[in-house]
Amino acid sequence: MKSIAISGSPRENVGKRDAKELRYNGQVPAVLYGGATQTHFYVSAADLRAVVYTPVVHFIDLEIAGVKSQAIIQDIQFHPLTEKITHVDFLLLDEKKPIAIEIPVKLTGTSPGVKVGGKLVQKLRKLRIKALPKDHLDAIEVSIESLEVGKSVKVSDIKLDNLTITNAKEDTIVSVTTSRALRQAEQEAAQGKK
Repeated sequence: MKSIAISGSPRENVGKRDAKELRYNGQVPAVLYGGATQTHFYVSAADLRAVVYTPVVHFIDLEIAGVKSQAIIQDIQFHPLTEKITHVDFLLLDEKKPIAIEIPVKLTGTSPGVKVGGKLVQKLRKLRIKALPKDHLDAIEVSIESLEVGKSVKVSDIKLDNLTITNAKEDTIVSVTTSRALRQAEQEAAQGKK
């Protein structure tokens, strides 16, 4: 999985006034959980853009006052009006503990059902997976090569080594439905035979 390096600075004061001043100066208050103690720090809002405003999931190589650690974003809070990032929670990664995160679904191939006029409907754009940090993927590839009209790929159809998908097994990821044009063509063909 891809990593992005972000450096932070420890917060000397933890409070509303300090947090407001940080945000005014283009910084975002943050907390690193998962270690022996919580670490309160701040990062540049500009550094977070590459991690937050993308469908790709990243591990983050955090450096706070010379101490390096690997983490993921656990939670983000946004301002209700401006939608600027107001706070970020990071979770420290442990190579021996599995973590659960959402991974994007990437469709591969061409569906024969779409070629004959069917409509491709992707119901799940991300899947929740649980695995050790070293086993996580950038995306889960789902082949649509065998999808005819009326067929679908469900969560239970996806088999991955060292990963557990936590979505419901009966959830549909992608399907090919009958389009209006295909339905009309079938009706015209049926009327022509009479």
